Amino acid sequence: MEETNLNQTIRCIVKLGGAAITCKNELEKINEENLETVSSHLRQAMHLGSCSKQVMGMDWSKRDGVSDISSSLCDFGDQCQFNVDFSRFVVVHGAGSFGHFQASKSGVHKGGLNQPLVKAGFVATRISVTTLNLEIVRALAREGIPSIGMSPYSCGWSTSERNVASADLLGVAKAIDSGFIPVLHGDAVLDDCLGCTILSGDVIIRHLAEHLRPEYVVFLVSFSRLVNSIDLLLHAPKISLFTLHCTSLTLFHACFPINVIYKTDVSGVYDRPPTDPNAVLLREIAVDEDGKWSVVKPTPQSMNKQVEITVAAHDTTGGMVTKVSEAAMIAKLGIDVYIVKAATSHSLRALRGELRHDIPDDWLGTVIRYKFQESDICVTMLASLRSRNFHNL
Repeated sequence: MEETNLNQTIRCIVKLGGAAITCKNELEKINEENLETVSSHLRQAMHLGSCSKQVMGMDWSKRDGVSDISSSLCDFGDQCQFNVDFSRFVVVHGAGSFGHFQASKSGVHKGGLNQPLVKAGFVATRISVTTLNLEIVRALAREGIPSIGMSPYSCGWSTSERNVASADLLGVAKAIDSGFIPVLHGDAVLDDCLGCTILSGDVIIRHLAEHLRPEYVVFLVSFSRLVNSIDLLLHAPKISLFTLHCTSLTLFHACFPINVIYKTDVSGVYDRPPTDPNAVLLREIAVDEDGKWSVVKPTPQSMNKQVEITVAAHDTTGGMVTKVSEAAMIAKLGIDVYIVKAATSHSLRALRGELRHDIPDDWLGTVIRYKFQESDICVTMLASLRSRNFHNL
């Protein structure tokens, strides 16, 4: 693995949930309204300098169904009026109604690249996910965000038994240091043992967080439905911990029949199915060194709960199994993780980093944080004192 050296630390890694930016019921259809709002929120969160400066649109290519390009070089006479300075973010997006269908039908996630169907599915999956990646890069570019698409397969990412084996972190670091916003995505990659598999955006985020150490991580998700076969069970006592991961429901329903409960206006992780009128939003969850969870806000009767997760059969990326597990691993690094509904005022506040300390009472979402022990605090204080003494020599 290449050594990663950044000139400066990065501020945030953002995960755009596939269901938040695509229409889950239609094959390869983007949710244009949500993507436009999310792109605008990202610009507002990343923006440095004077807000009075205009946005310099960077998508200078024609779009399907649009007669003119969004920006013209003639518009940039006085370049001083534009702002292209943005704080250091990395964006990773899921596939939603792109890629999952192709991967699931061909079994790419199971490996077996020597099989004709798997090899064809590998190609088809990459065509689909890279198509979505380009559209997201273009949406960000129209907001003046200097975004650069970086497909994991093309950038040398690979796995071994589905664990990241190699990754071009140096390329990501160089892009950041050059003032660009890297945009990665879940992808079909080669696997040393299986031949091939699906590398999910959630796994990519954890790997990036481990090596780039952002100040915080934000999962922008869509909470529009519940799949009964995705159960997040908390023991002692047994309370269902529910959060939502939406992929293309209609596409897979015929192949993988599952019971579905539709629910709108769901804001984060709950102590039971949100359809229950007594369901409570878990606003803050702490993860200790052993990976055990405790609910901090609101305070339950029993604080020590272990998570057991199952996943729907159609989800080739691991669904909530991967999302919750990776979020917990990121939190164990001492990095706050915010799970919040995309394209809302609550997600904008999370992107801006307004939740770094106390969670405002009017904010809706779930924060996952590392539960610092007394020994951790002592070590941190000792390291700080040693650093001060060193500089005073």
